[in-house]
Amino acid sequence: MEILMIVRKIASICTMGANASALEKEIGLDQFPVNEHYFGLVNFGNTCYCNSVLQALYFCRPFREKILAYKVQPRKKENLLTCLSDLFNSIATQKRKVGVIPPKKFISRLRKENELFDNYMQQDAHEFLNYLLNTIADLLQEEKKQEKQNGKLQHGHEESDKTESTWVHKIFQGALTNETRCLNCETVSSKDEDFLDLSVDVEQNTSITHCLRGFSNTETLCSEYKYYCEQCRSKQEAQKRMRVKKLPMILALHLKRFKYMDQLHRYTKLSYRVVFPLELRLFNTSGDATNPDRMYDLVAVVVHCGSGPNRGHYVTIVKSHGFWLLFDDDIVEPRVWTKETQEQIRKLSNPWHH
Repeated sequence: MEILMIVRKIASICTMGANASALEKEIGLDQFPVNEHYFGLVNFGNTCYCNSVLQALYFCRPFREKILAYKVQPRKKENLLTCLSDLFNSIATQKRKVGVIPPKKFISRLRKENELFDNYMQQDAHEFLNYLLNTIADLLQEEKKQEKQNGKLQHGHEESDKTESTWVHKIFQGALTNETRCLNCETVSSKDEDFLDLSVDVEQNTSITHCLRGFSNTETLCSEYKYYCEQCRSKQEAQKRMRVKKLPMILALHLKRFKYMDQLHRYTKLSYRVVFPLELRLFNTSGDATNPDRMYDLVAVVVHCGSGPNRGHYVTIVKSHGFWLLFDDDIVEPRVWTKETQEQIRKLSNPWHH
C-alpha cells in the first residue's frame, strides 16, 4: 500500500455516461470544484497498478503543476515524461468535468522502455512509483546537462558536471541519517542517505505511528555483528538507529505487505489492519532536522486488494478540494471519510474481502 501525504480522437477520449452524471449529481453542480476534473483511466490488461499510482500523483498538487508546466515547454523527443504530461494535460483540459480517458500512449511507452512492465501481468505499484519518479528525475537531469553543454559550446565557458537536483527531488526527496554509537567510547558516527519514499514494516493490528517507531527503533550490534569503531580501532558493541534528517514536501509511505516466506519459498501478503491518520507529524526526526514539526495531511492512499503480489487489484482513494473519491480504473465514486471508510480500506486489503 502506498500513502501520499502532502504538507499543509475515438481511441483517446470516451465518456462515462450514466456514471458521469451520477458522480456530478452526488457532488452537486454548485459544489463541484472550479477547473477540476475527475476522470477514470482505462485498464489495458492488469494496468491497475499504473492507473492507481497515476491518480494519486495527479491529485498531488505540486507534482501535477510541474507536469502541466512541462507540457507547455518546447516540444521534445517522446519519452515517459512527455507522455505523462500529455496525459495530465488531456485530463486537465477536458470540457467535461467527469469521464474516462485511456492512457494508451503512456502505457505503450512504459512497456517499450522497461521490459518489467512489458506484459499483461499484475505488477507492483510501489516498484512502478519508484521507477516513474526516478525516470522523470533522470530525464530532467539529462535535459539540464544538454542545456549546459549547449551553453558551454555557445559561450565558451566551463560548466560543472555535478548532478543537480530536480523538482522531483524538491517535492519527494527527504534524507535519513543512520546514527551508530559505540558503547565503549560513546563516539557517535552518522551517515546520511536520501529517499523518495519510506518503506516500513507492518505488524498485526498496528498503526502508521507504530510502523514509524519500529523503523527508527534502536538496534544493538553485538556478538558477530559488532561494529568496527574508528576511535577504538577495534570491533565494539554499539547501538544504531535511523532518523529522518530532512522532511520532504510530500511524504510517500510504503507499507511492506509482501514478505518472503522461507517455508513457502514465495512472497505472501500480510493483510494486517494498519490504522493511519488524516494528519501526521513525524516524531522520529534527528536532533538537527529542519522543520521537525512539519504537519502532513493525507492526500491519497493506493490500496492492493487480493492475496498475493502477482494477483489482485489496485484502487486509489484521493482527497480533492475537501472531497474523498475512489478511483477504480474507469470508475470514479465519491466517498465520505469516516471510521467506516478506513474499515472499508482495511477490508479491501484483506484477500477474504476481495
